[in-house]
Amino acid sequence: MRVLRFANVTISRLLSAALLSLSLSLATVARSAAQAASPSPVVAQAGDSTQRPSTHFKTRFVLGFISSILAHEAGHVVASYAVGGHPYFGFDKGRPTVYSGLDADLEPHKQFIFSSAGLTVQTLMDELILDIPHSRGGAFERGLLAGGIATTAFYITLGRNASVSDVTFMARTSSLSKTQVSLIFGAVAASHVLRIHYDDHYAHFFAAPSERGGMKVGMVVK
Repeated sequence: MRVLRFANVTISRLLSAALLSLSLSLATVARSAAQAASPSPVVAQAGDSTQRPSTHFKTRFVLGFISSILAHEAGHVVASYAVGGHPYFGFDKGRPTVYSGLDADLEPHKQFIFSSAGLTVQTLMDELILDIPHSRGGAFERGLLAGGIATTAFYITLGRNASVSDVTFMARTSSLSKTQVSLIFGAVAASHVLRIHYDDHYAHFFAAPSERGGMKVGMVVK
C-alpha cells in the first residue's frame, strides 16, 4: 500500500477532544444510572423522555451525535498507537481522514485492528447504553445511539467501497469479504435498532418537545 503522506497536524488535539467526548458520554450514562437507582418523588407518566419539555433538546441530541463520531475517530487513533503506529490527519478527496501510519501490506493484522477500531468503539458504546440500567431516553443519549447506528449504516452502504473505507481495509487485511464485514456490523446495528424500537423509553426517537407543549417528530434539513 502506498502510504499517503500529508502535513501532520496536531493529532493530540483530536485525540484529547475525542477521549473527552467519550468520557462525557460514559459519565452521562453513569449519572443516569445513579439517578435511576435512587428513589424519585416524581413519577413520569411515560418512559419517553420527550414528554419532559426541554429547550436544549436538539442541542444535546447533536452533541451526543458528534460525541459518537469523535469516539469513532478516537478508537482509530488509540488503536494505531497501541500497535506501534503513528496516526496522522489528512484529506482524501477533500474528506478529513485519520491515517494509521502503517503499511497495510507489511502489517495487515495491525491495519485491521486500526480499521475496525472505530466502528467497534461505537458499537460497544451503544451496547453499554442499551445494557446498563439507568434512566433512559435522554436527548444526549439518543444522539449517541443515532451516531453509532448512522455511522455503521454509512460504512456498510454508501461508504463501503471508498478507497479509505474502514470496510474496504478490513476486507483487504483479513480473510473476510466486504459483504461479511458489512453483515457483522450491520447485524449488530440492526439488533440495536430493534431494541430501541421495542423500548418505550425511546419512543418517538427523532422527536423533540415543541414550544407549545407538544412534540415535533422527524428531522428537518435546511
